[in-house]
Amino acid sequence: MPRYLKTGISAAEAAEADEKVRRVVEDALNDIAKRGDAAVREMSIKFDRWERDDFRLSEAEIEACLDRLPGQDREDILFAQEQIRNFAQAQRDALQDVEVETLPGVVLGHRNIPVNAIGCYVPGGKYPMVASAHMSVVTAKVAGVERIATCAPPFEGSPAPAIVAAQHLAGADEIYVLGGIQAVGAMALGTGSIEPVDMLVGPGNAFVAEAKRQLFGRVGIDLLAGPTETLVIADETVDGELCAADLLGQAEHGPTSPATLLTNSETLARQTMAEVERQLGILPTAGIAGRAWRDYGQVIVCDTLDEMVTVADEIAAEHVQVMTEDPDWFLGRMTNYGALFLGPRTNVSYGDKVIGTNHTLPTRKAARYTGGLWVGKFLKTCTYQRVLTDEASTVVGEYCSRLCALEGFAGHKEQADIRVRRYGGKNLA
Repeated sequence: MPRYLKTGISAAEAAEADEKVRRVVEDALNDIAKRGDAAVREMSIKFDRWERDDFRLSEAEIEACLDRLPGQDREDILFAQEQIRNFAQAQRDALQDVEVETLPGVVLGHRNIPVNAIGCYVPGGKYPMVASAHMSVVTAKVAGVERIATCAPPFEGSPAPAIVAAQHLAGADEIYVLGGIQAVGAMALGTGSIEPVDMLVGPGNAFVAEAKRQLFGRVGIDLLAGPTETLVIADETVDGELCAADLLGQAEHGPTSPATLLTNSETLARQTMAEVERQLGILPTAGIAGRAWRDYGQVIVCDTLDEMVTVADEIAAEHVQVMTEDPDWFLGRMTNYGALFLGPRTNVSYGDKVIGTNHTLPTRKAARYTGGLWVGKFLKTCTYQRVLTDEASTVVGEYCSRLCALEGFAGHKEQADIRVRRYGGKNLA
């Protein structure tokens, strides 16, 4: 039976916090829907202390950001975007249009059609999250999306040059300096100055994730990608120093980011807990990471590997790092996760920044029913049908007529019957 050496806040406390976020977001979105740009401007001033006549950056402003970017930073951004583009292209190549003759004269097919317009949110309030621009924009470009708008908050009082550069180099068509609820609300609902999009993508804090949840239906969303989660699955083939580094490396995202160690070794568990405290003493982002670890960190000790899989699938974490004697054993058995990082040579940071898989991943147990952002999220698989002969229409029509009668749909039945009469010369009762 799993033993919890450390737990975070209670479910009741978490639910209370969620309810506060829900109310704030609901009020904000209603205000944007009613007052448009005026509401967006007020929220930007209130939450980001940021105001300007037009939140969209001009070409000159974009070029100025590019000019401020050191050459090595530009090269690094381009390298990361190349890795993401390569993997997204491999995914796109695996998605084929289909057309098949299922009966003589009956042709069915589907096409993979890109979404027309998307809005990409790029977090950047605490840290300039350059990588989120790659993950959304590059992948959408590979999918063939025609219009890509991006929003990122100001960083330290101005547009973050690295984020702007990443958005531009990735291929964004419109770049806005807006953060939080006001950004995703403006892109989804439209304002006087921002045209609405068809779909919202990208990670964010609890307010951004809740805004996407409430906007779903009016627009599409990629998934609910809220505060970062990490689960480290480890045994005694690794040590506490490595486990602690990987836990705190994700906990620094924000004070509500869960970080969990799952192990079959109590020795490793206690070693890791001690090492976390040591590293918090020297980590520059300890103020955030330490709060996340205190309030949301967990340490779980299991008796068997099978029990570890069961617990891991119940947690359904966004990021799962597996550092055990045989990581592929977990790859073959786990079913609920955003992304797996197998073995000690890789880690979540590689996936977050550069290796090529997408870092926008499901949180809050959404991994039970969805994977992360990928090129297929930007495609609508839409079916069509074609009947080539009178004989085929008659055959299908006779079956359809009887099935409609079975369900009591007289109008549906007549749609079939008129074709059977016209193309088959038959009258159906």
